[in-house]
Amino acid sequence: QVQLVESGGGLVQPGGSLRLTCVPSESIFNFAAMGWYRQAPGKQRELAAIITIGGSTTYTDVVKGRFTISRDNAKNTVYLQMSSLKPEDTAVYYCSTTVDLRTIWGQGTQVTVSS
Repeated sequence: QVQLVESGGGLVQPGGSLRLTCVPSESIFNFAAMGWYRQAPGKQRELAAIITIGGSTTYTDVVKGRFTISRDNAKNTVYLQMSSLKPEDTAVYYCSTTVDLRTIWGQGTQVTVSS
């Protein structure tokens, strides 16, 4: 069973930055793509960003220009650099990938944007 371990969440003021980290239990090259999703209280989980094995990236409109997803193959790690954070970015952020048509989720990391 693949495991994804996230870290890096916390409390940050509006306009601040955070970097989330996701480390899979297997080689990052085993996955065609990895993504970051988020779920705010009372809302459905939504995609924030995806990065493919080839390095192509996709962002949801509300985070474009503020968030950057990247991967460090040598460290077997996927990052989500978040800048210009807004209170509406407050959510639990989940790392995710697909294995044999099954979606795998990490345990999530809380990001709270508040003054």
